[in-house]
Amino acid sequence: MNMDVEGISGHSGRPQRRQYGRVWWSGWALGRASWPAWTALGVVLCALIASAAQASAAGGMDNGIVVQAARTLWNGGSPYDDQRFLYFPSAMLAAVPQLIVPSVVLRVLVPVVTTGLLMAGWACALRLYGVPWRSRFAVLGLLGLAVGFAPFAHLVRLGNWTATAAVALPLALLLMSRGRWGAAGAVLGAAVALKPLLAPMVLLFVFARRWRGLGLMVLVPALASGGSALLIPNPAGFFTRTLPYLVSGQDDFARLYEASLGVVLPRLGVPQAVAAAVAMVAAGAGLWCAYARWRRGGDAVLRLTETACLLMLSVFLVSRPSFDHYLMLVLPLMLASAVLPGSVARSPWFWLALIPQAPGFTLQLLEVPTRRAFKDAVTLCALVVTLACHRPPVEEPVPPAPLDARPEPHPQGQAAEPGGSGPAPF
Repeated sequence: MNMDVEGISGHSGRPQRRQYGRVWWSGWALGRASWPAWTALGVVLCALIASAAQASAAGGMDNGIVVQAARTLWNGGSPYDDQRFLYFPSAMLAAVPQLIVPSVVLRVLVPVVTTGLLMAGWACALRLYGVPWRSRFAVLGLLGLAVGFAPFAHLVRLGNWTATAAVALPLALLLMSRGRWGAAGAVLGAAVALKPLLAPMVLLFVFARRWRGLGLMVLVPALASGGSALLIPNPAGFFTRTLPYLVSGQDDFARLYEASLGVVLPRLGVPQAVAAAVAMVAAGAGLWCAYARWRRGGDAVLRLTETACLLMLSVFLVSRPSFDHYLMLVLPLMLASAVLPGSVARSPWFWLALIPQAPGFTLQLLEVPTRRAFKDAVTLCALVVTLACHRPPVEEPVPPAPLDARPEPHPQGQAAEPGGSGPAPF
């Protein structure tokens, strides 16, 4: 059974019909999902939201840090007095409206918004590959992320603003695939203004030589943060306190949950200097592989997404911090690419890399929450290696049939004989 879905051209922006290889699940997966499937998805997401709402009155521990920074500003203090506030000044102003929301409402509203952002990111990833939003693949894929991928639930429970980047990245790639690089730069710039997690995406604009998009990605957060800094007492605290705090590896509590090689390897007995060197070399090799992937070309959409995912994953190898929910930036994009032949999601190594993130995968020594970072580091490294080594198979063109083997044309209006070659179905 052939799978036909609409692809997006990176040049003209017009949908182009694609012919995909034969896969047994294609027609079924792209069919419309039934109401039991939607019901199952709704029950799982509502249960997750309810669990997160019961856990924290501020909508999650991480969201509470940003709200506390906004409250400090409201009271005339500097938000950078709290070292845990790691964002640009523009993020703090975005959190000010939460101060007027009652805590009873906030503890439900934040998980709902976080889940909605993750759903929107999944929808953009599906649209990038031309997959219908109401298909079985769309519903079951999101259900699999919520049930089978632990960082999804962690992100909702924490109320972390990584969710904004999780929707901005696939949306920006969707715009790039339609030739709207300027709009993509503005979207990424807005996401960086809220949380500077997508900053490595500037390299994608450099690879593609899209200078207007690059300029907008830099200009938007610069203007937003510069304007917000005028309202903050001692905005220089970001450079004098926050950046040194990040470079030093944060505090002992946060360091236990970081998955970057520079943090995980010393916990295994590797000297700090050696671990830092290994992390830098691994990140540099990953960035080089991202550039090589861009130079290799191929399918326009896969070229964009695989290069972007390699850029982000490579930086996560060395960045401080690097938590498990950062994987939610790239996994939906990689998972949704399963509809395309030659995508990394059709490789068995991709699925093997995700095993440590499955809630049912338990190891006695790693079940302590502070040791989860070892699982995350394994997944992170495995995904980088899988993407870097992935080479989609090259399909050989089918030679045309010999002239004497072609059917005789039938007169107009005359039906073909049984067993003859009729018109090809669309």
